[in-house]
Amino acid sequence: MPLALLALAVSAFGIGTTEFVMMGLLPNVADDLGTSVPTAGYLVSAYAIGVVLGAPLLTAIGSRVPRKRMLLLLMALFTIGNLASAFAPDFGWLLAGRLLAGLPHGAFFGVGAVVAARLVPDGRQARAVATMFLGLTVANIVGVPAATLLGQHLGWRATFVVVSVIGLGAMAALARLVPQMPVDSHQGLGREMRAMGNRQVLLGLLTAVLGFAGVFAVYSYLSAMTTEAMGFGESSVTLVLALFGIGMTLGALAAGPLTDRALRPTLYGSLAALAVVLVVFPFTVHVQWAALVMVVLLGGIGFMTTTPLQMLVMNKAKDAPTLASASNHSAFNLANAGGAWLGGVAIAAGWGWTSPALVGAVLAVVGLAVAATAGLLDRTPGVSRVVTGGSSAHNKQKAGVR
Repeated sequence: MPLALLALAVSAFGIGTTEFVMMGLLPNVADDLGTSVPTAGYLVSAYAIGVVLGAPLLTAIGSRVPRKRMLLLLMALFTIGNLASAFAPDFGWLLAGRLLAGLPHGAFFGVGAVVAARLVPDGRQARAVATMFLGLTVANIVGVPAATLLGQHLGWRATFVVVSVIGLGAMAALARLVPQMPVDSHQGLGREMRAMGNRQVLLGLLTAVLGFAGVFAVYSYLSAMTTEAMGFGESSVTLVLALFGIGMTLGALAAGPLTDRALRPTLYGSLAALAVVLVVFPFTVHVQWAALVMVVLLGGIGFMTTTPLQMLVMNKAKDAPTLASASNHSAFNLANAGGAWLGGVAIAAGWGWTSPALVGAVLAVVGLAVAATAGLLDRTPGVSRVVTGGSSAHNKQKAGVR
């Protein structure tokens, strides 16, 4: 494994920690800044909005910047955003700091995925991308629980100081280990935008929004399900969340080799399995050991969808994959927001604490239907052409890409 992948994984660890740790620190932040927990919840939304906006915007701005320099600039912005959060004097400034910290998230993973794929020989690209994402999954096992405990004992500001230190360490690792990768002379925003017009790219992004929303319909309420449906005490919430993170890590490890071997079958299989797990979940939740097994399966199978989706949009935007790769993370965050909202609607309607799982199953099936439709269209000559223009020869070439 190239050491540069380790630098990318360390960066992903820091990003994953700051993304999810706020969920556990909301009561502390609310008490310290004199606001309510629901209002403090806007800090989670602010980060997600930053991801959705920043992924395409920063990628477009940096389309002609060499990739190593772009990674360093994005990690610098991430570090500044976390420092701003740590020293925010009031809630408004903290909200701005969270938005700033979220801006480089999608662009970093978009550029990082392209860099990771180019560090390894053909046939191992998905494994390289999955290795980078391991940092994100390990953050859910180690980083988020540790940062939450730190924030509870030393104050929430200490958490963001530590994350900023991780950001500085990641910058040092990127500077030392990632090789220079100059932008191709023909690369530019125009080509990136044309690649985004490929129907297969758009269908891949739609699959991410719908299919991955099924995971977040449940994950967003997993803490409440732990105490209200599974019968565990509040002290067990961290354990359940860590089990979900272990599942994510196992899913990332499995997804790389499977995606390298057969991309679309891996995507179809993971979405279908996700739907099955979500349907079964409510029937096992009252048996504690079975519920814990299902949590691990949900994390593993849910995260298995991310690598094939990432590789799909990169492959279909092959001539200019960076913007498509980054936009995929905007899609994942839209899935986060949409899944959480629909799961909340089900609970508010009185359907029970486990009802978000059935909502998630429907979303996974719809995502599978979109993915299967895209696969069928990809086998039909001419239907996957770049719809924003380009030469006839280029369009024919793209129509034949699988």
